[in-house]
Amino acid sequence: MLPLLRSRQLRTVLARPAATRPYHYTSNQVYGYREPVARSLPDYTEEQLSNRAQASNLLRFVTYYRSLGHRLAALDPLSLTPADPSALYQLDPKRYGLSEGQTFDVDGILNTGSSGPQRMGLDEIVARLNKTYAGSVGFEFAHLPNVAERRWCNELVEKTMATERGTDSDAKKRMMYLLSRSEVFDHFMAKRFPQVKRYGLEGAESMMIVMDELFKASSGANVRDVVIGMPHRGRLNLLTDLLKYNPASLFNKIKGNSEFPEDVPGAGDVLSHVSQSVDLEYPGGQSPVHVSLLHNPSHLEAINPVAAGKARAKQFDLLEKMTQSSTSSPECDIGDRVLCVQLHGDSAFAGQGVVMETLALSNLPHYTCGGSIHVIVNNQIGYTTQSFNARSTIYSSDVGKIIDAPVIHVNADFPEDVAIATKIAFEYRNKFRKDVIIDLIAYRRMGHNELDEPAFTQPVMYKHIRGRRSVPKLFEQKLIEEGVVSQQEIDTIRDQYSVHLDQQLESSYTYKPEADTLKGKWSDMVISKADVTKIDTGVSLDTLKQVGIASVASHGVTPHSRLAKFHITPRLNKLESGTGLDWATCEALAFGSLLLENKHVRISGQDVGRGTFSQRHAMLVDQSDEHTVIPLNHITPTQPGKLEIANSNLSEFAVLGFEVGVSWENPNRLCIWEAQFGDFFNGAQIIIDTFVSSSESKWLRQTGLVMLLPHGYDGAGPEHSSCKIERFLQLTDSKFEYDDPTPDNCNMHVAYPTTPAQMFHLLRRQMVRDYRRPLIIAGPKTLLRHPSVVSNLSEMGPGTSFQPVLSDAPSDSAKRVVFLSGKLYYDLVKEREAKGVVDSVVFVRLEEIAPFPWEEVKSTLAGFPNAKEFVWVQEEPQNQGSYTFVAPRLSQLLPEGAKLRYAGRKTLAVPATGISARYKAEQAAVIAGAFA
Repeated sequence: MLPLLRSRQLRTVLARPAATRPYHYTSNQVYGYREPVARSLPDYTEEQLSNRAQASNLLRFVTYYRSLGHRLAALDPLSLTPADPSALYQLDPKRYGLSEGQTFDVDGILNTGSSGPQRMGLDEIVARLNKTYAGSVGFEFAHLPNVAERRWCNELVEKTMATERGTDSDAKKRMMYLLSRSEVFDHFMAKRFPQVKRYGLEGAESMMIVMDELFKASSGANVRDVVIGMPHRGRLNLLTDLLKYNPASLFNKIKGNSEFPEDVPGAGDVLSHVSQSVDLEYPGGQSPVHVSLLHNPSHLEAINPVAAGKARAKQFDLLEKMTQSSTSSPECDIGDRVLCVQLHGDSAFAGQGVVMETLALSNLPHYTCGGSIHVIVNNQIGYTTQSFNARSTIYSSDVGKIIDAPVIHVNADFPEDVAIATKIAFEYRNKFRKDVIIDLIAYRRMGHNELDEPAFTQPVMYKHIRGRRSVPKLFEQKLIEEGVVSQQEIDTIRDQYSVHLDQQLESSYTYKPEADTLKGKWSDMVISKADVTKIDTGVSLDTLKQVGIASVASHGVTPHSRLAKFHITPRLNKLESGTGLDWATCEALAFGSLLLENKHVRISGQDVGRGTFSQRHAMLVDQSDEHTVIPLNHITPTQPGKLEIANSNLSEFAVLGFEVGVSWENPNRLCIWEAQFGDFFNGAQIIIDTFVSSSESKWLRQTGLVMLLPHGYDGAGPEHSSCKIERFLQLTDSKFEYDDPTPDNCNMHVAYPTTPAQMFHLLRRQMVRDYRRPLIIAGPKTLLRHPSVVSNLSEMGPGTSFQPVLSDAPSDSAKRVVFLSGKLYYDLVKEREAKGVVDSVVFVRLEEIAPFPWEEVKSTLAGFPNAKEFVWVQEEPQNQGSYTFVAPRLSQLLPEGAKLRYAGRKTLAVPATGISARYKAEQAAVIAGAFA
């Protein structure tokens, strides 16, 4: 049984300052590993503890009020949600042995803003608690496991909410200004573009107050960047007002014109996905704040992990600058200078799994961005789905409790309270660097879009909505009654903004869009006009040896004895000879050589440090105390680049989205996501469809993200065999016709390399080219240790490059050309030798399938002038794999009259059988089919 701590000992533990770590870790620490910073407060004094014990009944009453007061709060602007009867019962003072007329010393029990003993009557205490916890703002802090956080929250809230919260006139005018302009904008859009789905902010205009307060607080706290991910509701209102987006550009888009210049290729996107990047200045701020509203797809909440990833990457870039500056301290916590703000719909926040996945990343060492502020714009309905069908919890925000996030509910009808709630949320996040949720409870005046009729399914709700004045009108009337503004001032604000929008509408007829891309850190990149598949990616042999030796240097770590015997020593021996280099070694050479060229590398995913198949071992763990070293971060004492090994949680959707965000921030960071098995990307298909494959076409946002997907048929069954390469090929826009004069400019590359050197060149090509494109690699499993799958250092030396096609030598005696990709090549080589048909059967490996290597295939075929038979062979079923992609293209390059024959598995509903005997028979038939 654990010994009890004396009160003074306990206070010492609670007050102990958190240890701080510099950004660059010493040799026995891990680059990029950022533990959440623990914060603490002094414990209660002896006098306060004594008073709490003496007034224990009052203490229990106050504690319950803090926990349940939100259930009595007037949070619903429509007054359709009654107070919780059980909360009314549990917050009756009589339940706690308290009666009218009693007085208490509240020191250490209730925060009044004063120190020392202070007596209050029970009626005054109840009134104070009711005003604090059961007004138009409700707080949920009681579930926080950290006592220091709970106490800090309670003290801040009680100090702020229970006092007279008089907002100065200028602040009230600012709120009114934003609310009124938001309503003017929505009315303008309804009048000028009545058939446009604009997803207006009517009913939730107080969202503008939240965002304005966040920007202002950020500027005052020296936060340099705010990264925003948000859905469609209210997006145009925010863009055209606070974010200074040119309305003429918006109106030009509404009229059906492209958002891109005529000479810039791109499919574009819909109105509600427009982005903006702007610098904002606020009076009294320490610095301007740069606000980035990211592009979002229509898939709800998919932007969340992307925003978090971009915020973290942006913070890391700032930290790099601080470390390199002689005038700045390298000490800096994640979140000090960058804030991530995620806006959500109520039904989406409760229903979309990516929300939970992203929340689960929030405090992980390689994924924390220092705390996000979540703003739920709570319409109390999702499309036509009411809350009782949209969630199984009381509040839509309840899922945030999986990470113990505090929640602040606020009635959107009260802008001043909205501002206070926002300030409290910002202070919490800035203090503890953790996520916090603002539940802005509002309503939606129109339907899901302005062309929808919501009364079909919610007649009672919409009877209430249509019978009430708008939030801006209510607040205007309040300020008139307070003497803060006059009706004439209000009319002037509204009229001026309406005139401004009319002027911008007129300007839209002559508006010429600009390409909002490749600026700042991306200024050295270009918009590609044609694919560059071959480019010198070789490295000097001396550098390769230096990197290879450094990749297994232990730096004082005692590695596992088997690693020393089977990983470290063999690698050093092969580097010495310059031959027989395996897959993991060549991958390490690619990483290390990029680090020496001032490129960072981040590889993320489940078990990536070791590798799913125990092949990578990019991190060495000491066998005595588990301290870890990343050898490639110590190639030289002054190397400019760093390798971040980000072992992730068991998430695909959020983690892949996070890496997209990281890759968007800086083109000089090679971002890699590795699936544990190839088909695990299934859980992230939305990210692939809406970001990876399409972000450049839709938004001109390049990404050099690499997806490593272990692939290959080895009897593992339906789920662990295939990376579904056919899906990625279907998503590419590689041209169909050889005679099409347009250069191939494929949206992403899909490769299935068969040698370690090819892998080396693929990874380096991602960083050497002057543009960025996603790269999908069907990676190896059995090839990782296959004795024939090795490369020599010379294959990666100066003047070498990736080869989209690898072929046997030209031959006049070849009668059959077998096209294929991947590991099957090595099985076929063995079978060809066994059959004695080395001269008559030749193999052509498509190492890169998209963009389709037209010219390389054509020139390769010219080397086999007497070939009459042409076969495509693959392990995958006929309705899967690369066949349906390559067949119509290969057929155009064959000699006249020749046909391409298929050899492989028949069509199948799953990638592979789970019956081992059947698998072996099928595999033998596939190999035999290549020679039939």
